[in-house]
Amino acid sequence: MSIDNHEFRTDRTSGQRWHALRAHHQSIDGTHLRDLFAADPDRGTAMAIESDGLYLDYSKQRVTAETMTLLVEFAHESGLRDGIEAMFGGARINTTEDRAVLHTALRALDADASPTVDGHAVGEQVDRVLHRMSVFAQSVRRGRLRGATSRRIEAVVNIGIGGSDLGPAMACRALAEASTPDIDFRFVSNVDGADLSAALRGLDPETTLFIVSSKTFTTVETLTNAESARQWLIDGIGDRGAVREHFVAVSTNVEAARRFGIAEENVFEFWDWVGGRYSVWSAIGLSLMIAIGSGGFRDFLAGARSMDTEFRTAPFEKNLPVLLGLLGIWNRNLLGAATHAVLPYDERLALLPAYLQQLEMESNGKSVGVDGEPVAIDTAPIVWGAAGTNGQHAFFQLLHQGTTVVPCDFIGVLEPGHLLAGHHDLLIANLIAQTQALAFGRTADEVRAEGVAEHQVPHRAFPGDRPSTTIMMDRLDPYSLGRLLALYEHKVFVQGWLWGIDSFDQWGVELGKVAAGRIVDEIRAEDRTVLPFDSSTAAQIGRYRRARAAAEHDR
Repeated sequence: MSIDNHEFRTDRTSGQRWHALRAHHQSIDGTHLRDLFAADPDRGTAMAIESDGLYLDYSKQRVTAETMTLLVEFAHESGLRDGIEAMFGGARINTTEDRAVLHTALRALDADASPTVDGHAVGEQVDRVLHRMSVFAQSVRRGRLRGATSRRIEAVVNIGIGGSDLGPAMACRALAEASTPDIDFRFVSNVDGADLSAALRGLDPETTLFIVSSKTFTTVETLTNAESARQWLIDGIGDRGAVREHFVAVSTNVEAARRFGIAEENVFEFWDWVGGRYSVWSAIGLSLMIAIGSGGFRDFLAGARSMDTEFRTAPFEKNLPVLLGLLGIWNRNLLGAATHAVLPYDERLALLPAYLQQLEMESNGKSVGVDGEPVAIDTAPIVWGAAGTNGQHAFFQLLHQGTTVVPCDFIGVLEPGHLLAGHHDLLIANLIAQTQALAFGRTADEVRAEGVAEHQVPHRAFPGDRPSTTIMMDRLDPYSLGRLLALYEHKVFVQGWLWGIDSFDQWGVELGKVAAGRIVDEIRAEDRTVLPFDSSTAAQIGRYRRARAAAEHDR
């Protein structure tokens, strides 16, 4: 299946519906959320949707029913439905790399109905690797897989970076309650040696398994950490051959993994039609499968599959990912919001903002459309956030009274993950209170009515009219987490399609890698006196080289 650039064009703003949206925005500009709620007493229920354990309330967004109708019409006019089908059908919508985008195939149920890529049945490949993962995970969990000294595995260290780290690390933390208590799971990504040193602290080489996750097995940060971990293992056990018993790889480059010392049967495959930030559903999720078991992992896939079906079939006006994406378009392009905060009110989801940061900003942080032309409007906002209630004592002052309006996603879980009395009531009360306070604020007259001195009134008044969406989950388990992550994946697709960009390449990441390679060569080339860089870069390299030489001399 192919899709032409004229169908997947850059400028979506020339159509009739976009002009109607702009005119509509001007007509309601200045209408406060207080006024919108006063005009419609049922707004809180009318602008909320519940579907399969997820509840989405967008009534505190600065929209009207007409806004949502126009946004949906804009999506239809822009061919979003065709775009969705193109992705699920295996079209090469990653146009700059000429690749299909089929992370959804990783969780599809019917392998026979899945797309074919380059003559290969995708579903058959996925099922084969998933089966190998299940057998391996079960052998680790049950203690059948033993290390070089015949001791069972008690710690799993995942070495990756970007999507090869953020996805499994976030999911393992979120699902810690479902994780086996017999194995310690740790994650290493930063090339800073402090990260690996901390991860290895207290571990026994004889009982530690390493998962090296790198699609090409050439990622510098990952391989640097893997090589240091390998040396730690060899030094601890005293046998270079122990690498075969303690290292596995998730990669497409079997030969490079073999040269590293990993047995070919311990290399788990994934494919170039799986982007790193969409890969937690693949063998990149091996650490997660070991943690929660193959049954739990299949529930995780099932939750995502449920969201895939909803995204593909539900009418746009009731389609959770489409609505979330359209609200983002409204906030970014009509209201001019440059940032977006993700605020999970559940400590288990503390890593979710970082995960979504990569998902959204690496996918849609583009200024050129698929046709090579500059984009006509702003693309991805800056995504950031932290777990509540911690964030309330860090940056919520700016959210409430700052000069920058920041749309927010508040995410809560109805069922707590603990038995401590009173804590969850307070947590959820804070979530609800923050959305209310952001929306309605507090007027000067309301402050005066509380008896506040007049000179204090300006400081204690809050403008309100700060938009937010609330997402409530019935519980946090593998299925519901799968649905939540797929919700945001599809939101990103919706926005990328409507902005006319390729959401599935990341050339900006590659530029920094190339530059770092040149600079590290220069740092290590002690015989050079003339540095082929600009004066600032050359001075910084020189300063570091002198500091390193002094440290080596002192040793």
